[in-house]
Amino acid sequence: MKVRAKKFLFVFALFFCAFVSLVGTWLWYLNHYVHQHCIKQTGLAFHLYAEDHNGQLPYSTNGFGNALLLLASTNYLMGTACICGPGDDGHIFKDALINNSVAPETKCSRVYIQGLNETNDPRICVLFDRSSCKGGDHFRSPWGHLVREVCLLDGSMQVIRDEDWPEFSRNQVELLVAAGFSRTNALYFYPAAK
Repeated sequence: MKVRAKKFLFVFALFFCAFVSLVGTWLWYLNHYVHQHCIKQTGLAFHLYAEDHNGQLPYSTNGFGNALLLLASTNYLMGTACICGPGDDGHIFKDALINNSVAPETKCSRVYIQGLNETNDPRICVLFDRSSCKGGDHFRSPWGHLVREVCLLDGSMQVIRDEDWPEFSRNQVELLVAAGFSRTNALYFYPAAK
């Protein structure tokens, strides 16, 4: 084999190994970090729950953390991953299920607006990520814009950039007030609207 052919094969082998390594790393990243906390599945679970409960979405006097637990404890969701935001291992909800205790709202990585039913305005955001992350859960990446995923009452999902969050929050406060929430209660869920 000529020296030129050997150099070509060597360079090709280097690029091939680098390509395989990048694809392997990307697949590992997808498997470990992306789409583990599917907010779309939670939207579907809300609809299934409402169908079985005269249009009412989950509600608990112990707060929205326990209202979300109703979806997992009554098998509308398989486990607690979908009611957790990106980066949350679900230990708060798992502990509450095991110990039959309260899942504190302040420790939940997703915020749920309880007290709604399917007849309310479908543009109302019923569940959203408390904190933003790059790309969100569905499009997570080590780069990109900081976003939050939100689930609307109609079951659809939207991705809201951090710079658009205050305006989104103000709109949601107005929708909640129109649905009968007090402005103080609506601002509890959306402090960025102040």
